[in-house]
This record gives sequence, structure tokens and C-alpha cells, in this order.
Amino acid sequence: MLPGLVVPPAGLPQVQKGDLCAIVLMGNRAPVAIGVAAASTSEMLASGLKGRGFSVLHTYQDHLWSSGDKSPPPFIAPLALDHPDLSEEKGSVQEDPALQEDMRHLALEGGEEESGENQQARGKKALPGASEDPGAGGLNPDPTDSKTLQEQMDELLQRCFLHALKCRVKKADLPLLTSTFLGSHVFSCCPEGRQLDIKKSSYKKLSKFLQHMQQEQIIQVKELSKGVESIVAVDWKHPRITSFVIPEPSPTSQTVQEGSREQPYHPPDIKPLYCVPASMTLLFQESGHKKGSVLEGGEVRMIIINYAKKNDLVDADNKNLVKLDPILSDCVLEKSEQHTVEKLPWDSLLSRCLGKLQPAYQVVFPGQEPIVKKGRICPVDITLAQRASNKKVTVVRNLEAYGLDPCTVAAVLQQRCQASTTVTPAPGARDSLQVQIQGNQVHHVGRLLLEEYRLPRKHIQGLEKAPKPAKKK
Repeated sequence: MLPGLVVPPAGLPQVQKGDLCAIVLMGNRAPVAIGVAAASTSEMLASGLKGRGFSVLHTYQDHLWSSGDKSPPPFIAPLALDHPDLSEEKGSVQEDPALQEDMRHLALEGGEEESGENQQARGKKALPGASEDPGAGGLNPDPTDSKTLQEQMDELLQRCFLHALKCRVKKADLPLLTSTFLGSHVFSCCPEGRQLDIKKSSYKKLSKFLQHMQQEQIIQVKELSKGVESIVAVDWKHPRITSFVIPEPSPTSQTVQEGSREQPYHPPDIKPLYCVPASMTLLFQESGHKKGSVLEGGEVRMIIINYAKKNDLVDADNKNLVKLDPILSDCVLEKSEQHTVEKLPWDSLLSRCLGKLQPAYQVVFPGQEPIVKKGRICPVDITLAQRASNKKVTVVRNLEAYGLDPCTVAAVLQQRCQASTTVTPAPGARDSLQVQIQGNQVHHVGRLLLEEYRLPRKHIQGLEKAPKPAKKK
């Protein structure tokens, strides 16, 4: 639509009705859409830039884009003729082969919003010979830097932290899971060509770094649910945030529109564990474990094998059988089997022992300490609900357990499904949110979770509720 069109200082490009046009955002010449002009330039101006200007054929994040490598648009610097204040670089820009493109570039509002402070920094950097402001937190990637690797990593971590708070996190995002803050905001602020590794910093762990930032009264962190920390408050007037100058992106760095993920989501590593119940403490006490001890499956098997060998329970005539002493009998046999079963094959003994132990699991998010919880991890639950006026809504729950921020997921789904989304407290679950999307959007939710967030299918339930494709006549 023409009301969103920005007229550059040199005026609109001359196009005729039917011309193929590239549509760009302010501050980046990389097209975000391709369309056909619905009117000539003179007709557009005569209408006062009202009404339809272009019939869109292809846009960023449409189905055609989804069938490719799903890469975001690159950053292509604006031409000097569109920005008179960059006339010093005019000589080099005139040789830009992009000037020879057949498609006309039309800029739309809605591009990157910059503060006056950032615009000044951007203008200074564009001029030849301008030195980078040390306040930008620019970490020198030069290996000859006199700082140690740990000092450089500390500086990079603090730079990404302040950049994320100043540009990416909003008050409406709070409370924000620390894992989401790291994966979706901090990592995405890392300069091109650099890799942020908290383990190589002096803090070693994200929780320790955030605790240090809390001591500086920049943020406030609380454990809203057991073992899961969230940022609940940010002092955006803190001198360290207000004085931080946003670094200039490199021309080759890639940007992603608001509402999509700036950094690829890394699913947590989820490992099943076993907890020793009171009824099996005698079996495990010889190996130094007690009631409530949490073990991996391999550890359980090794403990049982060592117990059988140490107590001479391996059948002398058949090494595949294990004789059951009173302790093993109490642990693995049912009451009806107590006086009838004297031996079990190794595989049956091991599987019975694992089945009698209490379930637990370990979740490891990138850059964080492992979180161990009893019970089984709840899968991401996708359900369909009926609302007033017989309308269906898709409800998604338990995203937080996998380090996914419901608000971020809702924003992405709103764009993908072209349907309204809401985030509300999940009924019956403390400190948990659910995402609601109008209509049956199970197919879109499934694709997002499986293909982009790469969650294992076994941790998602409700995918079968997707609408069946229409039968061809």
C-alpha cells in the first residue's frame, strides 16, 4: 500500500504500471518482497500516495522462502544518493554494480528504529577515517591483542549482555527465562566472526554472570519455578545501559525482522535418569548410593552387574542367568513370584530394576548448568479447543520446559499463521504460560517445533490433530 512508501531525497524511481519492483526497508537495500507496480510513478504521486501501489508476488518468510534454506535477508548498505550525508563516499558507491539492477528499489517504513545516539554513531562510522568509539564495546578480534582470552571473553559477554538489554529486551518480555535471554537475545548480539563461549570467561556459568550483573543492580533475577531462573526486572536507566553505544553492524552481517528468531534455537539436551526409592536402598547401598540418589541408566546397569558378581549370583551352569538373593527378590519380583522365581536372565533382571526405579530427568541448556528434576518431563502439548461462536483455537503448553519463551513463539506463529495469537496463564500450572492461536494451526506449530526448533518428536504431543489435506477430486 502506498501510504507506507518513503520518498527518498532524489524522488521516487520512475516506474510504469506492470514493472517488476523490489521492496526494501529503510536502512537496508536487501529486498524483503518482490512485486509488480499497480500504477506508474506519476499516477502514484497524483493519488497523493494513497491506495494500492504494488501487487506482491513473493515476500520474505512466505511459502516459497520456506522451501529454500530459510536464510534471512543480508545487509546491503544504502546508496549515497539516498543519504546525502554520506556524500564523502559517493565516488566508491557510483561503482556499485547494484546501480545497474533492472528492478527499482522502493523503501518502506518499518525498518530499523534507531535512537539519535545510535544514528550519530552510525554517521561517524560511515565517514572515512572515523575512529570507533570505545564505548561501543568493540572487542578487538586481533590475536595480537594484549588482553588474555579470558579478558576478551569477559568483555564480549558484557558487550552482548548490554546490547541485548538496550535493543532486544522490552518491559513486556519480563519475566524472561534466563535460557531464552541467552539463546534468543545475547547470542544474537555477538559480532560477526566472533563466538561467545561463557565457559571461557572468568564467570564460567551464565548464572554466576547474571548474579554479578544483579549485584551491579542492572537486573533482578528470581527462581520463579524450582530450578528455573528468570529475569524479572531491568533498570534501563542504569548508567551502563544508557552509556552503551550500539556497535555498527558489518556490511555482511545478516539481520532478521522483528518477530523472528535472531539466533537459531538450540534445543536442550534431555537425558532420562533414575531415582533410588526406599524399597531398593539395600541393593544400591553397597555402591555408596542411598534413597533419593539420581543415576544414569548405564550406572544402574553397572551397579547391578557388580552386585551380582560380588555376591556370586551368576549361575555357574548358565552365565546368562542370575540367581536371586533375598535383596534382588524384594526389588524385582511381584508377590506372586516370590516363591516360584529363583533365577532371571540378565536382560530381564536389568529391565525389571530400571522399571522399579523412580523416573527423573536432566535438562542441559546451552551455556548453563544441568537441571535435574524428578518425574518425567512434560511434552509440549498441542490441543484444539472450541470457543464462543463455534470457533476453534490451537493451544500450546509446556514451552518453558524446553527453553522456549511463549511470547517469542506467539510472535512467530502470528506471522506464520497470519492469525491472532494470545499468551495467557496456563490453567492448573504455576508460573506457566500457554499460547493460543485462532483456528486449527497444528500443522504450523508442528513445523515450527520440529523443523526450526528441532525438538524431538517424542517430546511433542498432539501433532495428529493437524487438519487432513483435502482429497483431490
